[in-house]
Amino acid sequence: MSRNLTRPPEVPLPGPDREPVTAVVALGANLGDRHATITAAAERIARLPLVTDVRLSPLHETVALRVDGPDPDAPGYVNAVALVTTRLAPEILLGMLHAIEDENGRERHERWGDRTLDLDLIAYGDEVSDDPRIVLPHPRAFERLFVLDPWLDIDPDAELAGHGRIADLAAALRAQGE
Repeated sequence: MSRNLTRPPEVPLPGPDREPVTAVVALGANLGDRHATITAAAERIARLPLVTDVRLSPLHETVALRVDGPDPDAPGYVNAVALVTTRLAPEILLGMLHAIEDENGRERHERWGDRTLDLDLIAYGDEVSDDPRIVLPHPRAFERLFVLDPWLDIDPDAELAGHGRIADLAAALRAQGE
């Protein structure tokens, strides 16, 4: 006996049937071989299922940022942004980014502490979510030059949903001395 099983309407389409979306992923590292780690992480993201393209910005050297502000005595960061064309759902992509962090020895002992690799999902197309499991766009991206500058390098016309043009956000931060 065969049955025709249908998917309830509230269940999202599976990944292969989704339209491709450009996700913005911020990459950072301040421990180990930072440049090699960032490059290898971008290559690893490119090998994820349902990812068809990854464009990596130039790498930027930045001062470590702690909860109480910049820390020039801490090991410096290498930061970049990748534009990832994917059909993965944002929650799945985020989970895979966390797995790549784990593969690179990421330990989460201290908020904003030193790390071998940090991968943040900054934006997923124009999607906006305030779900605590996946906040989109990233709630602090608009105030971080170490995200905005590499993003500008790779997409000078980019916009961050709810905040405006990346170029304008970066200019405003520079004007404030951030």
